Amino acid sequence: MRRKWAIRRLALFILAAMAGTAAAEETAYTLGDVLVTRPRPESGPASTAVVRASDIEARRASTNDTASLLRDLPGVSLYGAGAVSSLPAIHGLADERVRTLVDGADLIAACPNHMNPALSSVDPTRAEEIKIYAGVTPVSVGGDSLGGTLVVDSAKPRFTKAGAKLLTQGEAGAFYRSNGDGHGGNVGVTLASEQLSIRYSGAIAQSGNYQAASAFKPGTATGRAGHTLPLNEVGSTTYKTINQALDISGRSGGHRLDLKLSRQHIPYENFPNQRMDMVGNDNDQIKLGYTGQYGWGLLKARAWREDTKHQMDFGTDKRFWYGTASGGPAAANGNPCSPIGTTCAAGMPMATKAKTDGLAVNIELPLAGSDSLRLGGEYLAYRLDDWWPPSGAGMWPGTYWNIRDGKRDRLALFSEYEVRLWPTLNGLVGLRHEIVRMDTGDVRGYNPSTNGMAPMLNYQQRDGDTFNARDHARTDSNWDLSVLARFTPDATQTYEAGIAQKARSPSLYERYPWSTWSMAASMNNFVGDGNGYVGNLDLKPEVAYTLSLAGDWHDAGQEAWGLRVAPYSTRVKDYIDARCLPGTTCSMYRFNVLQYVNQTARLYGVDISAHRLVARTTGHGNFTMRGVVNYVRGNNRDTGDNLFQIMPLHARLALTQQLGAWSHTLEAQFVAAKSDVSQIRNEIATAGYSLFNLRSRYAWKQAWADFGIENLLDKEYALPLSGVYVGQGTTMSINAVPWGIAVPGPGRSFYVGLTVKF
Repeated sequence: MRRKWAIRRLALFILAAMAGTAAAEETAYTLGDVLVTRPRPESGPASTAVVRASDIEARRASTNDTASLLRDLPGVSLYGAGAVSSLPAIHGLADERVRTLVDGADLIAACPNHMNPALSSVDPTRAEEIKIYAGVTPVSVGGDSLGGTLVVDSAKPRFTKAGAKLLTQGEAGAFYRSNGDGHGGNVGVTLASEQLSIRYSGAIAQSGNYQAASAFKPGTATGRAGHTLPLNEVGSTTYKTINQALDISGRSGGHRLDLKLSRQHIPYENFPNQRMDMVGNDNDQIKLGYTGQYGWGLLKARAWREDTKHQMDFGTDKRFWYGTASGGPAAANGNPCSPIGTTCAAGMPMATKAKTDGLAVNIELPLAGSDSLRLGGEYLAYRLDDWWPPSGAGMWPGTYWNIRDGKRDRLALFSEYEVRLWPTLNGLVGLRHEIVRMDTGDVRGYNPSTNGMAPMLNYQQRDGDTFNARDHARTDSNWDLSVLARFTPDATQTYEAGIAQKARSPSLYERYPWSTWSMAASMNNFVGDGNGYVGNLDLKPEVAYTLSLAGDWHDAGQEAWGLRVAPYSTRVKDYIDARCLPGTTCSMYRFNVLQYVNQTARLYGVDISAHRLVARTTGHGNFTMRGVVNYVRGNNRDTGDNLFQIMPLHARLALTQQLGAWSHTLEAQFVAAKSDVSQIRNEIATAGYSLFNLRSRYAWKQAWADFGIENLLDKEYALPLSGVYVGQGTTMSINAVPWGIAVPGPGRSFYVGLTVKF
C-alpha cells in the first residue's frame, strides 16, 4: 500500500511540476516549438486522441502489436494476450466493449479465446493514423459498445497534380529484437497518376519465446518428452505473422472510389494465458468505399466482407498426447500412450470459420453558419461456426459443436447535430437506434450417444439436450444517446462536458457456449484467467450511463506547454460479469467453472496528461517532456466485488531530446500494486514496478535508423492485465497446471530497425 501511494504522489508531482513551471522564466535556455502527440482540440465538441504516422513509425522496430501503439494515450491500457493480439481497454472497458473500425469496417474476433481481435489483422507498418474516442462517444462513430471507439486508417491514396508525370514511391524496412530473437521486414510500393493510385504493402515478422528478467515458475516440464523450458522462459509466446494488402483508388472531380484487399496468414501464435494456441489463422478482407462531394453535402458509403478461418491446438510448449493406456515405451514424438488405446487423444483440434458482411452509408449536411447534420445507417451480418473435430487417437470420436450456425445481425440508424451556439461554445447531440438479432443451431458433444467415460459424456448429453430444447433466437432493441459541449473562453483554456447512454448486446460467445464440462468450458475463455466459462441464453444487453468532464490549459499556441485533466464516471446496468456455475462450488486458489450473468457495475477515474517544452539550446538541442497518469476503479454493485482486469494507477513520463538528425527518448513507466482484484475469478494480485526504456533515432533524407533498449534495468515484474500463466504443461485439465502464477513481462531487450524510402 505504501508503494502504491508513493507512485501516486510521484506521478501527480511530476505532472504538476511540468504544468507549474510552464510560465517560469528560463535564464539559460529559450523556449521554442515542440511537436505534441496529442493534437489540438477539434473544431467540434468531440475530443479525440490521435496516434499519428510519425508516432507509429517510431514504434515499428519495437513491436508488431498494433494495439501497443496506444499505450501512451490517456485512458488506455492493454490486456496482454498473444504477441500481436493485445486487447485495448478504454476506461476499464475492453475487447467487444470497445468498437474497432479499420478503414471504416467493423471487425469482429472469431475465436472462443479471442485470439484474432480486430487490431491484430493490421500490421503497424500499414496503420497510418489511429483515433480514439474515449468515454462519451458521438453516435456517428459509436454503437454496440460501452468504452469508446478506435478508428484505424491505413495510408491515404496519393495522386499527382494535373499534368505531372507518374509517381513511383517505395519503402523497405527490417528489424531485430534480442529478447526472443524477433526479426522481420516490410515493403511498400506506390504507383499513382492524377486519377489512379495503386499501393501494395507487405510485412512479415516472427519471434521465439521471450525471457523474463528472472525465474518465475516452479518447473521446466512441458509435458512433451525431451522438451523443457528454462525457469525464466515464458512459454507459448512464439509467433509468426504475414500480412499483405493491395489498395486501388480512383478519383474524378469531387468523387473517389477505394478498393482495399488484404490477407493475413498466421502460421502460429502461441498464448501464455490460454490453454490452447493458435496453429493457423487466415483472414481475408475486401472493402469498397465511395466518397462524393455534392452541392448539398458529403456522401460516404462503405461495403466490406471479412472471412476468417481459424485453428487452435496445443503448441510446442503444451502437452500434446493425453490418455491412460500403457504397456510400452513412449514414442519418439512424446506419446505417453504407447501402444495407443481408445482412451488416448492426439491433441485437441478446434476450428472456427466466420464471415462478416457490412454496409454503411453516412451523409453530412452543412447547415446555417458552421452547423452540420449527420445521418447514417449501418448493417452488419456476422456468421460463425465453431466446432472441435475428433482427436487423432480416438478419445474424442465425434465432432463437438461449440457454436453451430451462429448468427448476429445489427441494423443501426443514427442522427447527429453539431451546433455552434456562440463563438466560444460548441455543442453536439446525437441519437442512435440499433436492432441486434442473434440465433444459433442445435449442438452436440464429442460422443453424446454413449455413456462411456462418465461423467464427461453424460454431462455433454444432458447439457446438449437442455440447450437444444430451448429457443435460441434473441432480439435486442438498443438506444444510444450522446450530448457533448465544448467551451473555449480564450486561447489558453478549453472545458468539455458530456453525458451518454450506450448499449451493447452480448456476443455469440457470451450467450451460446453450452457445456458445463470443465474441460470444454475452459476452452471458452477470452479473458485469460484460466477459468472455464458457460454461456447464458438469458443475458440482457449492457446499458452504460456515462458522465465525463475535461479541462485543458495551455499556452496560446498550444505548443510550449499543456495540461489536461479529464474525470469520468460510468454506471452499467446489466453489466455482463461472472458467477459460480449454479449447482457447483467455487474454491479459492484454483480454477473454477463460471457462468456469465447480468449484474450492476460502476467505473470511475481520471486521465491526466501534460506536455512541456523544457528548453531549446544551441549546443544540446531541444528538450521536451510528456506525461500521462491514468486511474480507474471498477466494482460490482450487486456483489461488492471488484471488476476483473482493471488496471491499477499507472503513469508514463518521457523526456525527448531533438538534436539535428538525432532524437533520443528516455521513458519511465510507474505502475502501482494491483490489490483490488476480482474474487469470483480468483484474480491474481501483482506487485508495483517501475520500468525504463531508451529509444534513439537517426534520420537521413530518405532513411532512418531506430534502436533502443526496452526494460533498460532488466526489471522483474508481472503484467497486471495479462491473467495467469498457463503457457506450458498439461493445460487440457482445468486444474492440472499450477494456479497463482501471473504472466511476467519481458526482460531486457535490445532492438534495431532500418527503414529506407525510394
